[in-house]
Amino acid sequence: MVADAVDYSGQPADKSKTGGWITATLILGIEVVERLSTMGIAVNLVTYLMETMHLPSSTSANIVTDFMGTSFLLCLLGGFLADSFLGRFKTIAIFSTIQALGTGALSIATKLPELRPPTCHHGEACVPATSFQMTILYISLYLIALGTGGLKSSISGFGSDQFDDKDPKEKAQMAFFFNRFFFFISMGTLMAVTVLVYMQDEVGRSWAYGICTVSMAIAIGIFLFGTKSYRYKKSQGSPVVQIFQVIAAAFRKRKMELPQSIVYLYEDSPEGVRIEHTDQFHLLDKAAIVQEGDFEQTLDGVAIPNPWKLSSVTKVEEVKMMVRLLPIWATTIIFWTTYAQMITFSVEQASTMRRNIGNFKIPAGSLTVFFVAAILITLAVYDRAIMPFWKKWKGKPGFSSLQRIAIGLVLSTAGMAAAAIVEQKRLSVAKSSTQKTLPISVFLLVPQFFLVGAGEAFIYTGQLDFFITQSPKGMKTMSTGLFLTTLSLGFFVSSFLVSVVKKVTSTSTDGGWLADNINHGRLDYFYWLLVILSGINFVAYFICALWFKPTKGKDSAEKENGKGFTAEDC
Repeated sequence: MVADAVDYSGQPADKSKTGGWITATLILGIEVVERLSTMGIAVNLVTYLMETMHLPSSTSANIVTDFMGTSFLLCLLGGFLADSFLGRFKTIAIFSTIQALGTGALSIATKLPELRPPTCHHGEACVPATSFQMTILYISLYLIALGTGGLKSSISGFGSDQFDDKDPKEKAQMAFFFNRFFFFISMGTLMAVTVLVYMQDEVGRSWAYGICTVSMAIAIGIFLFGTKSYRYKKSQGSPVVQIFQVIAAAFRKRKMELPQSIVYLYEDSPEGVRIEHTDQFHLLDKAAIVQEGDFEQTLDGVAIPNPWKLSSVTKVEEVKMMVRLLPIWATTIIFWTTYAQMITFSVEQASTMRRNIGNFKIPAGSLTVFFVAAILITLAVYDRAIMPFWKKWKGKPGFSSLQRIAIGLVLSTAGMAAAAIVEQKRLSVAKSSTQKTLPISVFLLVPQFFLVGAGEAFIYTGQLDFFITQSPKGMKTMSTGLFLTTLSLGFFVSSFLVSVVKKVTSTSTDGGWLADNINHGRLDYFYWLLVILSGINFVAYFICALWFKPTKGKDSAEKENGKGFTAEDC
């Protein structure tokens, strides 16, 4: 039997009949299709908005980044519902169905002539999409965003639920599952930016999105087939409530003086799970001061603390741990702002450049294949070359999570600098050419895709590792959601910057840096702006990383491997 899991009927889970690698595999299909759908839509959406819906360049870019930002932001909603009400199984089943409805609606929206403006040709004045046409498109996109948000918050967690981390054999299988999980995500993305994008451009978008809908329906069927074989973890409630309880208790006692010794602070956690008191954020410590009225009598006459009036030292320290994550959280947002350019303006750049290999014309959205390739190559090199070398030299099994994040920030900054230089070259060609397809090779964009892709390989794994290992055990779902909000906010910051730059640099006769036609703008200036912002952000990150100190008393890989961050690490 598995101590902390039940089967579908609510009985203690039998290890021989539930869980394990086979049941976990049934869950992966939904994640593959989710990646196929979301990324296949995102990387090629900007060309559809510009060429078919006849929207301006900056508006198209913002629609894409708002769609992606909302998808990741809704992970918080999915995580909250899974932790507090539905459980992970029901959350996955419900939100995967919602995403299937969204891709189905998008298939219809791109098929019916009434839901898009009339076709226009090069040199003609194009009629933009009507409010009704855009409303139908938005409904489809945000149904997909809602489905994605609910799925991403629960898929990996429900997969890990199928393994008993107290069993050495199953714990090893869990590690294998997470390796394969990231591999399947990458393969889904690779299929999206190659096969699906090609189908959108050459066969038809409605067919491509229809395949996504059918694929998701099949994946849901396979997922539900394993209902009786899964292990289910009982909901522990939302950690958000605990955070508010500590804040409320501390605020109630804000005028009280802290005792001279921490032994006078309230603690009721068992010795083995207690977290050692820290000297930061003393205001929160006041939540553990005992005063009259903090305890309530149960029907049995036992006095228990009112959690809104009194918190244990351990619960206060858990909240402190989440607070300590925030500076690192804030200084990683800018990476995802640069990432957003890879699926918006970089795709627009590609659409204007020569993309032929012999008689085959590469779809503009498929240039992101170099982005995915960079991720896979970087992970392979890190695993096979860098980690063994680092272990021999430093005695540690690879870079720390904070070091990986730092490397990712540096690579993304270099990627934006490369993008700016290439854009200057592209614009110089555009000024002397009247052709729709400029006589300049699209492969000049490869360095920016490769640098930012390599940066994602480092920063994604570094962030995920950091937010999981440095968060309390009961708040790991929430901390994963916190990590995913950096992606969300990165996309929203991109939309904000595009809107501000468009407004500030535009005049009545000039489209500014981000003109409706990028051949008439100065996209290179926008890229240089991102380089400057990324450089400033890296300085802030470096300071925050030096300030961060892991909490004592936590059994995490960070502390076991000595994964602190010092000036020497850089």
